[in-house]
Amino acid sequence: MAGTVLVTGGFGLVGSATVRRLSELGRHVVVADLGSPANRKAAEQLPAGVSVTWVDLTDENQTARLVADTAPEAIIHLAAIIPPAIYKNRALARRVNVEATATLVRIAESQPTPPRFVHASSNAVYGARNPHRSTGPVTAETPMRHSDLYSAHKAEAESIVRASALEWVVLRLGGVLTVDPKAMALNLDALYFESTLPTDGRLHTVDVRDVAWAFAAATTADVAREILLIAGDDSHRVLQGDVGPALAGSRGLKGGLPKGRQGDPDSDDDWFVTDWMDTARAQEALGFQHHSWPDMLAEAHRRAGPSKYVLPLLAPLVKAILTRRSAYWKQPGRYADPWGAIRRGLGDPAPDS
Repeated sequence: MAGTVLVTGGFGLVGSATVRRLSELGRHVVVADLGSPANRKAAEQLPAGVSVTWVDLTDENQTARLVADTAPEAIIHLAAIIPPAIYKNRALARRVNVEATATLVRIAESQPTPPRFVHASSNAVYGARNPHRSTGPVTAETPMRHSDLYSAHKAEAESIVRASALEWVVLRLGGVLTVDPKAMALNLDALYFESTLPTDGRLHTVDVRDVAWAFAAATTADVAREILLIAGDDSHRVLQGDVGPALAGSRGLKGGLPKGRQGDPDSDDDWFVTDWMDTARAQEALGFQHHSWPDMLAEAHRRAGPSKYVLPLLAPLVKAILTRRSAYWKQPGRYADPWGAIRRGLGDPAPDS
């Protein structure tokens, strides 16, 4: 049996699914995450044989002890601060996303038997993508471009990993979604953030279970020093404005979300950092695509429970409330201005100077 897998950020959406998948494969898993009350409660539900180390990865001494004590054969590095929280916590985000990654890589390199390092990156590294001017899906060779703090952090962290002496694998993720009704609730910041995004922006979604399958496979597959694009099959090539209403409709809230704004076809900057992705090589190597977009929606509907019979009655009220909380409520202009709207409601999205 393969050796220990250390999973950082193991209680996040992707981390939790990845830990479950590794456990199903019989792997010995150590979860490394902050000892928050929510994480400690979640730890009570971990599969048998999975252990936890509470650690702050921004503390070099704690990270060094973690890696030395675990002696992992592979590290899956998922710990990160992502949108929309990243825009409100710029300094902390840099410490977690960039500096802690550099520390973890350096410590891993110094081990007697350095582990394989499977790094969670994002299609955000390609920067803002105008679908009216971009041609074809992005590939591993598509140049990186910094459009905001998140895309800059992901590109910098990825570059640190790729410059290391480790046997690394980089997985660039698309839009990760879940059908778990307990995990589908959005907070106000997330709802506001979603409303900032151009509705005709291209988004390549993927079921979190398929992402977990990819990460688990990448710890042993013949993919050393490859960049692989992780997203769903072609049915997951959707538009930003279609995703929220489809998921809401699957739970009974059809018509409950306000319409957003389309993007400016004449601007290459006023778009979010998403696009469709070429997943052919990743699927060939990791065989991870198991849940289509229609299948996800059907499963979300089945799992919605009794609420799907009540929510249709509330849809008009929900829509009225969310309309007034949306990014462009009473804002001038015709097109979406995601960076301006994020700046108004969430914090400065600009890359570090």
